[in-house]
Amino acid sequence: MQPAAPALSLRRYGASPGSHAHAHFQVLVGLEGALDLDVEGRGHRLQAGEGCVIAPGARHDFEARSGSLCLVLDAHSPHWAACSAAGPFAPQLPPAVPALARYLQAALERGQPLAQQFGPALLLEAWQPTPLPTAAFAARARRIDWHALAAWALAQPGAWPDLAALAARVHLSPGQLNARCRAECGQPLMAWLRGQRLAQARALRAQGLAVAEVARRVGYRSPSALTAALRRQHGG
Repeated sequence: MQPAAPALSLRRYGASPGSHAHAHFQVLVGLEGALDLDVEGRGHRLQAGEGCVIAPGARHDFEARSGSLCLVLDAHSPHWAACSAAGPFAPQLPPAVPALARYLQAALERGQPLAQQFGPALLLEAWQPTPLPTAAFAARARRIDWHALAAWALAQPGAWPDLAALAARVHLSPGQLNARCRAECGQPLMAWLRGQRLAQARALRAQGLAVAEVARRVGYRSPSALTAALRRQHGG
């Protein structure tokens, strides 16, 4: 299973890929160039410092003939509905939003993990016409016991638990847990889990267990798949 894409990203736009829709809110803030957008038949040229909130299910298309760079947030929080109540386009953003977008651009370019962890919530807070309830940020303050989560995942029989099951275990959304893993463990959640599995496999091999038995215990489909994964981990 592939790990979820980061919630917050920098994206360069060019030729139109054709109209499409998402199951989540998509938030854009223009950083460079101009992006021609069509959302459910409404058009707008998104310039640097302007913003757009595309609601779930809204069909949209884009084109940037001379190229465009945007800060993009794929958001599942229902609080974004208030930001799109007057329509998708918000050329007159609160002053804090363009400044925050510039900061997040620089932080993402430098690979600073806290930008991914806290950037989505800060962007929503800056964009909101009214303050968010404290509960909206509670999930980001919740401590994760990574050792206990790894122990639970490694104890599951058969196939590895998926991202949703791991997130449910610690009472977070999949996107929140994946972002926290990147920030606190330095890698996407499924890559972290794969590393835990391989560490367990090496420990079991050191105890003298056969490769086939180790593969069965750690959830690999075959001994050869486990052997290949161990070689890849060590660059060989």
